[in-house]
Amino acid sequence: MSSNWPVDPDGEEGSEGMRKFDMRIIADKVDEEEDFPMDRDEFVAEYGDYPIRINYETVVPMSEIFEYVEPAEFETMLDMHKAVGAAMRAGDFWTYHPKGSDPEKKHA
Repeated sequence: MSSNWPVDPDGEEGSEGMRKFDMRIIADKVDEEEDFPMDRDEFVAEYGDYPIRINYETVVPMSEIFEYVEPAEFETMLDMHKAVGAAMRAGDFWTYHPKGSDPEKKHA
């Protein structure tokens, strides 16, 4: 684990008092009422250095996940969730894929 994180990914602020992971931590940074539509690059500029725990052994900066996020803007929270989920799969951050990493050839 990097000692350069702005917050401890397992501390009170980093995991919000519990062991929360990836999508939940990212979603908790936005307000569904006020922050949409949302500009991806502005969000990354503000939170890009924030540590995101992927699993028990991996922590990455949020910006690393957002390198794989394609839309430049999200209309709704659901749009953001879909884009981040696709990015997590595209960047191979998740080791478990509900439909397999290659559903045609490799099942979960």
